[in-house]
Formats: sequence, structure tokens, C-alpha cells
Amino acid sequence: MKKLNVAILGCGTVGGGTYDILLKNHDIIQERTGADIRVTRILDIRHREDIPDELYTEDINDIYNDADIDCVVETLGGIEPSTSFMLGAMKAGKHVISANKAAIANSWQELNKTADENGVKFLFEASVGGGIPVLTAIRGQLSCNNFLEVMGIVNGTTNYILTKMTEEGASYDDVLKDAQEKGFAEKDPTADVDGIDAANKLSILIALLFGKYVAPMDIPRCGIRHITQLDIGEAEMKGEKIKLIAHAVLNPDGTVKCSVKPEGIPKTHPLAGVSNEFNAVYVVGDMVGETMFYGKGAGALPTGAAIVGDIISLVK
Repeated sequence: MKKLNVAILGCGTVGGGTYDILLKNHDIIQERTGADIRVTRILDIRHREDIPDELYTEDINDIYNDADIDCVVETLGGIEPSTSFMLGAMKAGKHVISANKAAIANSWQELNKTADENGVKFLFEASVGGGIPVLTAIRGQLSCNNFLEVMGIVNGTTNYILTKMTEEGASYDDVLKDAQEKGFAEKDPTADVDGIDAANKLSILIALLFGKYVAPMDIPRCGIRHITQLDIGEAEMKGEKIKLIAHAVLNPDGTVKCSVKPEGIPKTHPLAGVSNEFNAVYVVGDMVGETMFYGKGAGALPTGAAIVGDIISLVK
């Protein structure tokens, strides 16, 4: 039987969810893949009581130098040291899987080049849309298409806030406080409400769909802090809902027009029905036409499921 040994960098929400899925569903994954997939190392200073202490290390070199580790799953978040850790793992001959949209978007070219140079796979389905398998579809089943456009609700925090403002008539400040209390928004919500998170994800989508790299900092961006009930009421009168939309179009001359900003979406558009913390990515291809991928865009198990899906792809 094939074996695949996995190291997880960061055992917080997403890393912990990945560990739990591989443990809880080990037998069914083994039955479907014909492989014994196990977590053999975890890089973290925090120890979960239900995880054996011997799996933990605080030294990344313990993972680089372990010839038995086949795959490194990076779930630390942030640009550094995550990017350096991923590059180091690749240079050590290990496949890398990541959910880290910020690190991937900001170092797209270097990460992909390093993976190619070292003959390893670099997979990142969980970096856009959590558990929604949109990147796998783009790279696989839909890859015969010339992609023309992508529109996405790719940040659950802002979608939750705008949904509550629309449905309950509450103010931005009140809904943000509620979202923070419920765990849908960070204590510092800047990356979400200012569109930084969505720009990172759009950068990755543009690279995969159009074969062109646009750095997140070069994507025109506007967040939702300024949205008021007056804006929502005016959209309602037009038969629209306001959503934070990550949008990119391939122009006839081969350039890409892109933005992240609040937009009034007609209520007849599929994205208008995406509410609360859910995400959706709407893709237009010249052959397939209009498609939409919908589901939970964050969380331990949905995001962990996308990571495990990439691990299974490695086995296959």
C-alpha cells in the first residue's frame, strides 16, 4: 500500500481541521485512494491536548531534514515566515499545499518557479473560497476554455456584514461588532473590510484563468466601510443588492481589467442570492458559458477538506 507522510505548519483553525479530517476519515480516504495518509509532524508552539506531543516541533529544520515526510501543508497565515517555509520545503524535495492566499498571491511567481525547479507539486485549492473546488475545476475539467470573466464574493466577513445591513437595516458599525462577537470578523478587520483579502484571492484567480500575474497591490480596491443604509436603499430601488465583488475581465487586446469594490448586483444575478458568510465564484468561459461555484468560504472543516482534497490529488 502506498504511504504519504504529511507535516502541518500551524495547527490552528485550518491546520487543526486538516489534522481532524485526516484522522477521522482516515479509513474512508484510504479505501478511496489506496494510500495510508498520516500526519507525522506538526510545527507549532501550541500543543493540542488530543494530539500526541511527539508529533510537535518548533524547528522547521526537523521537517526539512526528515526524508520520510512527503508533503508539507502550510496553514500559518501571513506572508512571512510562511513563504520562506514553503520555499524551503520545496527545495528539500517536498510537495507543498497551502491555504495562504496572502503568501501565494504576493509570491506567486517565485513559489511556482521553485516548485517546478525542484520537481514538486504546489497545490492551493483552499486559498480561494475555502471548501469550494473552483481552482481544481479551472485547472482541470474547465481547462479547455478561453476564460473571459470572473466575478466573486470571496470574503465571508464582508458578505455577512452586507447581508445583515440589507436584511435587518442595521448600521455598518453595529453589524461589524456583531460579526466580531460571533467569530465572523477578526478583532482587526482591516484585511477583510478594506478588500485586501479579496484582492489576494482575485490575484490568484486571474493568474489561473488568464495566465497573467497581477500583484494584489496593483488591483484597484475599495472596501465597505463607507456603505450606508442610504446606499442599500438606493440599490433596492434599482432592484439590486450591494456586494463586495472581486471582478476581472479579459480584454480583447489581452490585458486584464480588474477591481475589488462594492457593486450593485441585479437581484436576478446568481451572485445576488449569496448571503451571510457564504462565498461564490462566477466564471465565464467561451465553451462552457456561465458557471458558478458556491459554498462555505472559510472554517476549519470546509477549508481543511479542500487541503485534504489536494493531498488526495498528490496520491493519485
